[in-house]
Amino acid sequence: MKHTIEVNGIKVYAFHGCLPEEGKIGGHYVVDVSLKTDFSKAAASDELIETIDYVVVNKIVEEEMAIRSKLIEHVGQRIVTRIKKEINNLNSLRLKVTKICPPINGDVNNVAIIIED
Repeated sequence: MKHTIEVNGIKVYAFHGCLPEEGKIGGHYVVDVSLKTDFSKAAASDELIETIDYVVVNKIVEEEMAIRSKLIEHVGQRIVTRIKKEINNLNSLRLKVTKICPPINGDVNNVAIIIED
């Protein structure tokens, strides 16, 4: 059976970016994680151990976002790598990292990267 667990709208303040100022003043980010799995056992047993604990997913995102990177592509890949390493019963995942109000020469609400694995 195919099931999806989503942890959406993880809000973090982080210091990613190529500009030195971004490393000092930081910015707002939103991370969305979609995890494909089979949680049939959890649905039947009502036991957390039988599914993906989204508290763990949130923790991984917060810890990796706290490590400065020049590129959100880099931090996104670190998040994906850790989730794949630490989460059992994972079939595939989709990660979206959104940088709110990026310091670019234009009127842009956000920029985002998506990694599907």
